[in-house]
Amino acid sequence: MRRRARQLIFAVIALSITAAAPDFGEAFRDQPSSNGAAQGNYQIGADDVLDIVVWNNTDMSRIVPVRPDGMISLPLLNDVQAAGLTAMQVRDILVSRLAEFMETPEVSVIVKEVKSAKVTVIGQVKTPGRYDIKGRSTVMDILALAGPFTDFASLGRIFVLRPSGSTTKRLSFDYNEAVSRRGKQENFVLEPGDIIVVP
Repeated sequence: MRRRARQLIFAVIALSITAAAPDFGEAFRDQPSSNGAAQGNYQIGADDVLDIVVWNNTDMSRIVPVRPDGMISLPLLNDVQAAGLTAMQVRDILVSRLAEFMETPEVSVIVKEVKSAKVTVIGQVKTPGRYDIKGRSTVMDILALAGPFTDFASLGRIFVLRPSGSTTKRLSFDYNEAVSRRGKQENFVLEPGDIIVVP
């Protein structure tokens, strides 16, 4: 009798722990992959590298870069639009066009390398230029790549220009505040196309 009661208590405890446990799968479902592309939603850009596999057709399967005009080149199909589309959308286009040459083509499209997500740093830094961003890259992350600052840099007047449709937003960034103990300046995450200006 005591054994049965003990088993019942353990079963209730296990059930309550399972019910209270967080769904970690949900938390990570929409997180970016290691190359910075959100699974399923990432829009391909120029300079990205795609791994295209056509089942049972090694001649058509290949790794291709996305050209500056947004196109990729494949045998039989010539130019195919890729930039601005997701991997699944490119796959659907390839399946549709390959259907003219083969019966029920099976195609997979994987974004192998993300190279289109770039930000620019200009002004009073040692190495201004364009930098790839992968995953969550903050202002401080990119300034660390472009630094050190020159002797003439105005660290309290740094700003980020962010394209937003037909307009451009200006986001202030006070480096001195960001590194101070007060920490009033948010070290915010950059977006592709951002321009960091160090006056």
